[in-house]
Amino acid sequence: MLLNTMTGVCAAALMYFSYLAEAYEMIIVGRFVVGINCGLYTGLTPMYLSEISTPNIRGALGVLHQLGVTVGILLSQILGFPELLGNMEYWNLLLGLTVLPCVLQLAVLPFCPESPRFLLIAKSQEEEAKEALEALHGNGQVLDEIDEMKKEASAQSQEEKVTIISLLTRPAFRVPVVISIVMQLSQQLCGINGIFYYSASLFKDAGLAPDTATHATSGVGVVMVVMTIITIPLMDRAGRRTLHLIGLSGMLFFSVLITVTLALRGSVSWFNAGSIVVSLLYVVFFAVGPGSIPWLIVSELFSQGPRSAAMSVSVLVNWISNFLVGYTFPFMQGALGNYTFLPFTGLLVLFWLFTFFYVPETKNKTIKEITAQWEKKGEDTEVTSLVVHKA
Repeated sequence: MLLNTMTGVCAAALMYFSYLAEAYEMIIVGRFVVGINCGLYTGLTPMYLSEISTPNIRGALGVLHQLGVTVGILLSQILGFPELLGNMEYWNLLLGLTVLPCVLQLAVLPFCPESPRFLLIAKSQEEEAKEALEALHGNGQVLDEIDEMKKEASAQSQEEKVTIISLLTRPAFRVPVVISIVMQLSQQLCGINGIFYYSASLFKDAGLAPDTATHATSGVGVVMVVMTIITIPLMDRAGRRTLHLIGLSGMLFFSVLITVTLALRGSVSWFNAGSIVVSLLYVVFFAVGPGSIPWLIVSELFSQGPRSAAMSVSVLVNWISNFLVGYTFPFMQGALGNYTFLPFTGLLVLFWLFTFFYVPETKNKTIKEITAQWEKKGEDTEVTSLVVHKA
């Protein structure tokens, strides 16, 4: 994560100085580099938070990743107002502000301990892992966690190193990999990016003046921040699976209402305002579940060995899906008009059914307890395949 701040600084410099150099190519390269920066953080941050937390607060800490994302979205929306930095005079300063979170990270992260699980399981540095746990917990009562990590390290020492290829081909990882991929798809293919990227045009279509519509987009950011904060204490009480189902249910309901209000706003005058209200409620339920849980649960489904490969696959699926929705949504609007959200409604039904039948609850469970069920299923599958082969 420390090394990754350098890519953020480089991206900020490229975008800021593009105006002085009169080179639009620098903006393109800067955006590409900051994309690498964001892609790495979306995998590294939830993984680090999961590894430094205890089972009873792992959910709450995991949501802090999403809280940081939503706060960043809100700040960028506000700073992008035309009367602030979103204008011809200051646009390069707006893009250059990317450097600020990087500087903050460089100042703060050196004081944070390394992941104890990484130190003990990946590096076999038991004393350093104990010191990291003591720094995190504020006391010396860490022997139980050290014992649990030792057992995990012992089990992994008898296995081959997990690469992305082996992650995708070994039977023991098949179920958690499928769950991880579908959870990422449920975040990106639920239609939320249509609201995020095109809320200004949606609000204009609902009858708001262009200036008002631009400012109203910050309402989406405010809702995301407030609801993410509310979700923090709920994550370790209600559980990941329950909150994800609630979030998908609410989004399914309000996606139908978005379609109804858009389709009938010519006949019912107050449906213009109604479409904005239901869009914001749609965002509320996204923040309850799909906003944060897919990132959190992937780091919980895998032990230390395959976790980094699993996060890599998840990040790839997430950002490809993000790109596809962002790119195709205008074409969907052109083709489907007021019925643009109907495909997302159908996908939400499928995601709800998958979550209900296949996603396990992980709250208050150790990583070993969670991964044990996949290992057992993998062993059963391998034994069955061997028997069939011999027969």
